[in-house]
Amino acid sequence: MTDVEAGLRRLDARGVANTRPRRPRSARARAWRVVMTVLLALLLAVEVLPVLWLVVQSFKRSSEFTLHPVWALPQGLYLHNWSVAWTTGHIQTYFRNSVLAVFPSLFLMVTLGLAAAFGLEVMKWRGRNAMLLVFLGGILIPLQMVLLPLFTVYFHAHLINSLWSLIITYTAFGLPLTIFLMTGYFRTVPREILEAATLDGAGIYTTFVRIALPMVSNAILTVALVQFFFFWNDLLLSLTFISDDGKRTIQTGLLNFTGQYGQIDWGPTFAAVSMTVLPTLLLYLVLNQRVMRGLTSGGVKG
Repeated sequence: MTDVEAGLRRLDARGVANTRPRRPRSARARAWRVVMTVLLALLLAVEVLPVLWLVVQSFKRSSEFTLHPVWALPQGLYLHNWSVAWTTGHIQTYFRNSVLAVFPSLFLMVTLGLAAAFGLEVMKWRGRNAMLLVFLGGILIPLQMVLLPLFTVYFHAHLINSLWSLIITYTAFGLPLTIFLMTGYFRTVPREILEAATLDGAGIYTTFVRIALPMVSNAILTVALVQFFFFWNDLLLSLTFISDDGKRTIQTGLLNFTGQYGQIDWGPTFAAVSMTVLPTLLLYLVLNQRVMRGLTSGGVKG
């Protein structure tokens, strides 16, 4: 028998196997599938409809909020609300301040957290388990408990009304969770690969940057995104350390914006809230697949 004939027979056998009738699902399985579909549809409606309603309201004129029901669609796309929120409401300033406070904090937190997690999990040295417990203790410290001491320190260091007060605090409070999560992810990296790199002459820094980090790239993105949501949506720290309107972040600026315009014109207010919500939502939609892979990569030994 030639190789071609053998291949054709295997294809025929596979085709016959694929054409076998499937066993019909039981009534219980069909009912369970319907129930799960309904529950998922309800969950999707609860999550998505408020966001859609928020964006739709931002395109209404002032008269539409009083003459029509709240669920009515706008008569047209009134983009002037977005222009007013972005310029007159100073949302562009608040947005820039949030970017300048959040992204340097993420860079410092991820850099320091990765180095610490690698040293605590991969490198062997005396006292590393005790040091890991010290870092994990930082997760147990309530943020509200240290606000007054931090305010006193920043006041004497002339950091009040400075974005550095937010950058330092974000980095410090994000490190314990980052170290805890990345320690678990580094535990899944096969030690044979790291040992082989060492035998090939790679130093500790080369092994860390070129071998270990690419293997946990999805985990790094996951941790950074989780911390990004916390930093971006922070209200307590910004409200405590920043009182200058020109230094406010997006959340405290939005609170101030609502106080100025909320009772006069709801259109710009809805537009300002939409500008706050949509960037984080779009960022998650773009990166959600890698985030899901990062969440599951720490649960299986590589």
